[in-house]
Amino acid sequence: MTQELTQNRITDLFATKSDRLLNVYFTAGFPTITDTVPILRGLQAAGVDLVEIGMPYSDPVADGETIQKSNERALTNGMSLKTLFAQLSDCRKDTSGDAVTVPILLMGYINPVLQFGIENFCQQCREVGVDGVILPDLPLDLYLAEYAATFRKYGIVNVSLITPQTAESRIRHIDEESDGFIYMVSSASITGSVKGVSDAMRAYFERIEAMNLRNPLLIGFGINNHETFDTASQYANGAIVGSAFIRHLEENGTSAASIQAFVQTIRA
Repeated sequence: MTQELTQNRITDLFATKSDRLLNVYFTAGFPTITDTVPILRGLQAAGVDLVEIGMPYSDPVADGETIQKSNERALTNGMSLKTLFAQLSDCRKDTSGDAVTVPILLMGYINPVLQFGIENFCQQCREVGVDGVILPDLPLDLYLAEYAATFRKYGIVNVSLITPQTAESRIRHIDEESDGFIYMVSSASITGSVKGVSDAMRAYFERIEAMNLRNPLLIGFGINNHETFDTASQYANGAIVGSAFIRHLEENGTSAASIQAFVQTIRA
């Protein structure tokens, strides 16, 4: 690693809490364009540890039908990176005692970020209080060669993903070059398609656990209830919930009480 990351809410979080962390994903601008910050505040009030906000994209290749449809609706609603940064611009400011303090990640795909401009994107993330990004289609080697210095300049964590098919040497390389945490994809699938925890998944979890990686691990894809969250938390530092929360918002609304009820079902 050529340069140390500046202080960051994500690294601060893992320095103080190491187990049963809950990261919840939702798509910016879904169900309506004005829902982004209220959902963010609702998740914080419900006690989640991190929040992952999806940057809507027309071709979200790693995502299943539920998140794809939320992306489509958000884009139809008029959501864009420019709009998202404008919405987040005041969320960290303590004007009414309701400032957002939970770590925030943006999840999406590299093409819109490149169109926005890497330096401009990182600068905007820093200014509005975004702590990290997850870009599944950004290869680590390209990130290190072209973008890592800019991300670290602005204190933005770039989270890499591993899967059951990732070679051990590659996992070691990702671990060496990562800040914050590693996103451990539970299976070779798209989001929202995994049902339960299979024996193969447990064997994979055990294999990664035995590697004693330097970075914390959060397991995603297929975490949709207390049972799967509990299982994931036995093998990693916590888990990421996405599609199940999107479905909940669609079916039960975006009120603080609705969000609290969902988080309680996961935490149990």
